[in-house]
Amino acid sequence: MLYPYYNKKPLIAETAYIADYVTISGDVEIGEESSVWFNSVIRGDVAPTKIGKKVNIQDNSVLHQSPDNPLIIEDEVTVGHAVILHSCKIRKKALIGMGSIILDNAEIGEGAFIGAGSLVPQGKVIPPNTLAFGRPAKVIRELNEDDIMDMERISREYAEKAQHYKAAKPL
Repeated sequence: MLYPYYNKKPLIAETAYIADYVTISGDVEIGEESSVWFNSVIRGDVAPTKIGKKVNIQDNSVLHQSPDNPLIIEDEVTVGHAVILHSCKIRKKALIGMGSIILDNAEIGEGAFIGAGSLVPQGKVIPPNTLAFGRPAKVIRELNEDDIMDMERISREYAEKAQHYKAAKPL
């Protein structure tokens, strides 16, 4: 369901896939070939949410903001199942593992990998191309070629899967 909030309404690219039972409200932009999966909620009723191209927001995720503090997700980002993103910046090609929470003013560097179940506290910066994990998240190591290839595979598969779902007729 798409809802306006006062004079703001979601702007969703034609090529994006929005699954059933997703709620998107207010000042939210979703770029080309991005996907938002079942039961996710994206509320743009406090500040803007900007989602780039080829981003996948997986099932049961929640995206929101604090006043005057937008949520920015750059291109080709993977957001795993049941992730909470709140007024943070996720740089391109990053992967946020299932069940993670990223809080206000945190920044996830380009190509960084946040391990499942992690908590990135307010203002924490995770450097590019690193693996961070834990509660609170700490950088564990630099990513290797296998990590990068796996992250690219996941992103690619979600982009392909989204186009299949977009073309499918519900039963």
